[in-house]
Amino acid sequence: MAESTAPAPLPRRLVAELFGTYMLVFGVIGTALFFTPDNGGALPVALAVGLAVLTAAYAVGAISGGHFNPAVTIGAAAAGRSSWGDLLPYWIAQIVGDLLATLSLGLFGVLSGKDLDFGAVSNGFDGPFLSLGAVIVAEIIVTMLFVLIILGVTAPGSATAAFAPLAIGLALTLFHLVMIPVSNASLNPARSIATAVLGGPEALGQLWVFLVAPVVGGLIGGVIYRPLFGGEKK
Repeated sequence: MAESTAPAPLPRRLVAELFGTYMLVFGVIGTALFFTPDNGGALPVALAVGLAVLTAAYAVGAISGGHFNPAVTIGAAAAGRSSWGDLLPYWIAQIVGDLLATLSLGLFGVLSGKDLDFGAVSNGFDGPFLSLGAVIVAEIIVTMLFVLIILGVTAPGSATAAFAPLAIGLALTLFHLVMIPVSNASLNPARSIATAVLGGPEALGQLWVFLVAPVVGGLIGGVIYRPLFGGEKK
């Protein structure tokens, strides 16, 4: 989430959020679909999502704030960094961006004649992942930490603001390295919706966890940021 000196018109901000979320999902899911545990595993996926957020934030973060994630948007609103009135429009733009990215990747599979396994790259619990309770707690904690980092590096007057996209991208890479074995790393309801829509009944049945837990984590991060770190409301 990058700071902007003056808010751009809402339609322009929504296009920026759509673009940034498209970039994020295209990068992380595209890499996850084409890399396997035998030819790279979690590292390429973690690097891809970090690079996608970093580049998109530098490209359009000054327009929209560079959320690209419903959990970040609610955290920013709770911390006084963005308007609660922007919450629903931002969420819609982010979801549209993620669905377009997934459909683009699905089209690649259709055109190439390959059966891309969106179920395998969807978020989940149990089976190859940790239990439901562990996944909920992990997603809440890690999303909270991610939002706290974003709010810290984009604080008004911060000397680190110019490097905020770099810090955010590196943080997201780190958290994906931790969370991919746990749940396939959501931290972002839009990312989770992206694969669940093509991932089959099991992915759709488990989607609720990855809609609720990251939003709760983002909200907690936004609420506790100012009391913990002295952030000022804009």
